[in-house]
Amino acid sequence: MATPTGYRPGDQSYDGLLTPEDLPDGWHLPDRFPGERTEDTSAFLDEALGYNDQLMTAGERQAQRDSEQNETADGRWRYIEHSATATRVFIRLQRQPFAVPEEVKITGVVYLPWRPGDPISSQDLRSLPTARIEAAINERLFAMKRTVTITGGKIVLPSGRKISERDLLKPLGNPKRTPDFYELVALQYGKLVAQGDEAPAVTMGKINGVAHTTAQGWLVRTRARGLLPPGRRG
Repeated sequence: MATPTGYRPGDQSYDGLLTPEDLPDGWHLPDRFPGERTEDTSAFLDEALGYNDQLMTAGERQAQRDSEQNETADGRWRYIEHSATATRVFIRLQRQPFAVPEEVKITGVVYLPWRPGDPISSQDLRSLPTARIEAAINERLFAMKRTVTITGGKIVLPSGRKISERDLLKPLGNPKRTPDFYELVALQYGKLVAQGDEAPAVTMGKINGVAHTTAQGWLVRTRARGLLPPGRRG
């Protein structure tokens, strides 16, 4: 990973993934990486904790980029502290480029009390502001995309029509008669992927009562419109 111009040793916000402003009151982002190091230690922590995503071969890494599934490689560990209790927390931030809309999720947490040996209660774990941190990051990075698509819990389509998220798993209708059809294809596909569906095109065919090949054709045209990232190659 190349060092960005103007990088200051220990600057955890160098790549813009997490900034001090993303943290709720009472939490701060130290000017150092985990382990009192000045360089990004994400690869070291992934290896030590068994993620092993940093140990992929070049071919495996490229295959994951080309896959229709979310990438897990190159997550970033960031170290935050609670000012009042000196609680130390490492969080792993992972971009989810295939989510609709795109987002950043916390995919790992290491919680350490200020004094080694102090117990950790279930209440301590529940009080970690993971959801608020995710929301702040996504608002900052993807606010423009989200403002035009989601309002008051409804998804606002380009035509102005509003649908609820549960409608995404219902039949989409006829491509020639349904406004925003390919936007709906992208949203339905993203919903299925987010639920862990390993064959979303097959499931889309079943939901919509069409052949698998028809659903695949919808996805090809959706990608051609720039509404989904490129699919698996080869």
